[in-house]
Amino acid sequence: MQSMKQRKAFKFQIIPNGEQKRAMRQYTGNARRVWNLALHRQQDNYANGEKYTNEFGMNAWLKEWKVAYPYLAASPSQTLQQVNKHLHTAFTRFFKKESDFPKPKKKGRSGDSFRFPQGFVIDQINSRIKLPKLGWIKYRNSQEITGKAKNITISCTGGRWYASIQTEREIETPLPRGDMVGIDVGIARFATLSNGQHFDPLHSFKKHQARLARCQRQMAHKTKFSNNWRKAKAKVTKLHIDISNARKDYLHKASHTISKSHAVVCVEDLQIRNMSRTAAGSIEAPGRNVRAKSGLNKSILDQGWYEFRRQLDYKLAWNGGHLIAVPPRNTSRTCPCCGHVSADNRPTQARFECVECGYENNADIVGAMNILSRGIRQLRDEGQDTADASAGCHSTARIACEVSGAVRPPAAGTHRSDLNMAQCPA
Repeated sequence: MQSMKQRKAFKFQIIPNGEQKRAMRQYTGNARRVWNLALHRQQDNYANGEKYTNEFGMNAWLKEWKVAYPYLAASPSQTLQQVNKHLHTAFTRFFKKESDFPKPKKKGRSGDSFRFPQGFVIDQINSRIKLPKLGWIKYRNSQEITGKAKNITISCTGGRWYASIQTEREIETPLPRGDMVGIDVGIARFATLSNGQHFDPLHSFKKHQARLARCQRQMAHKTKFSNNWRKAKAKVTKLHIDISNARKDYLHKASHTISKSHAVVCVEDLQIRNMSRTAAGSIEAPGRNVRAKSGLNKSILDQGWYEFRRQLDYKLAWNGGHLIAVPPRNTSRTCPCCGHVSADNRPTQARFECVECGYENNADIVGAMNILSRGIRQLRDEGQDTADASAGCHSTARIACEVSGAVRPPAAGTHRSDLNMAQCPA
């Protein structure tokens, strides 16, 4: 049986004392400062016609900056070097056109963190972590840490401190279990499977929208940066965190349920940014139905479709399965029985009735069935050789063999060896 490396992160809330909190706040500020210094220097070098400097060159700048800004010396050197490593990664992704140009970091925004790649000690028995220059810190030990710890990231969210521990371990390459299924995501139904199963939406933001608006109005009436304003802002921040945590919890449960029961999952390759773009338009060409589109955008973003797809990707990989993204065009307007495509096939949001052959079903189920059929066609087109070699296997096992081999790339965080066809279950 071949093996693969599985990377997994374990996140815990830590309980530092007052002195440790002050030091960690300084470390996050120093990390943010080094990021901005390196980013601005790279921009200046480019404006002067100089070449890009990699992470090792940026590390050489640290000595100069510690002289100019003595407070940087308080941070462990490895945390500042990690900042340059992350910035180098951001630039690499930008050069490959995989992401936007790196942006400066601001205090209080997401990303207030620092990382230790080495020098830390984890004592699971006594629920404590030892960090360089900080000493032992208690943490809420909610689960066992498996694998070898590779690095630890300390972050602050809503006034609470967290430790995220990335681990790596060698496991046997799992064989896919279950069948192939298509998923249609929506707002009235969060996710509808081609087998008829569906998941109701959580609407985390919608449930707290009125309370959030009330807290934001209270904060707006306070003098900015006063004590009362900070208290009101803390309420708003806590409410945002509650909304986010509820959404993440729901997505993890839904993606776990689907990934453990199906070998291959087909989803639409949705462009969420385009779908949730504002309809306001411009002064010369004002938009139409702006209020209705704004409400739709909120509902779309409240579902967390992209995060759901991301979780499905790596969880399926852990279980030996795969995620397939198919073109979303006309999935809800195509008849799965006769293939006729028409907008009239969907007289209402929830009902599908083919004007050509009379086939009727729930519109979301029809969309999921079309997504599944497109996924099967995509597998056949990409893995025809593998399908021919596995002609002796039954359909579900044949699909499993196709997806577990070199036909499709592994998910992020998983390094998987190609399966031999002899491993395919009979």
